[in-house]
Amino acid sequence: MKLLVINGPNINFLGIREKSVYGTQDYDYLLEMISKKGEECGCRIEVFQSNHEGAIIDRIQEAYFDGTEGIVINPGAYTHYSYAIRDALASIAVPKVEIHISDITQREEFRKVSVTAPVCDKQIYGHGLDGYLEAIEFCLKK
Repeated sequence: MKLLVINGPNINFLGIREKSVYGTQDYDYLLEMISKKGEECGCRIEVFQSNHEGAIIDRIQEAYFDGTEGIVINPGAYTHYSYAIRDALASIAVPKVEIHISDITQREEFRKVSVTAPVCDKQIYGHGLDGYLEAIEFCLKK
C-alpha cells in the first residue's frame, strides 16, 4: 500500500515552536517514527511538508495520479480557512485522515473550526505524534 503524509505550515518546526503545546520531539523524530511504521506494516509512506498552500494542493492533486491509496494530513493553520485545500482533498477518493498534534477543541476559538475535516474520513487530535500512527492504521484498515 502507498500512503502519503502531508504536513502543512510550521510542522517542520516541531521541537522548536511552542514546546508546551507540540512537545519536544523534533521533525526528524516524526519522520523516523513514520518510516518505522511503514517498515512494520510493509507499506510505502511518503512524507511531504510545505509552508505553502499551493504546494500542498499540487501534492494532493499529484496523489490522484501516482497510486496513493491513503492520505494523512496535518494542514496546520490551513485547517481553519483553506477551502482550496479542502476542495483538493474532496477530489481524491482514497481514505483521508486529518491529524492534529494538540487538542484543537481545547485551544483558541478559531482552532475549533476545521474546513478540511468534513472531506476526510476521520479527524484525530490531541494524541501527540502518536496520532500520526493512529491515522496510518486507519488508512491501512479502510
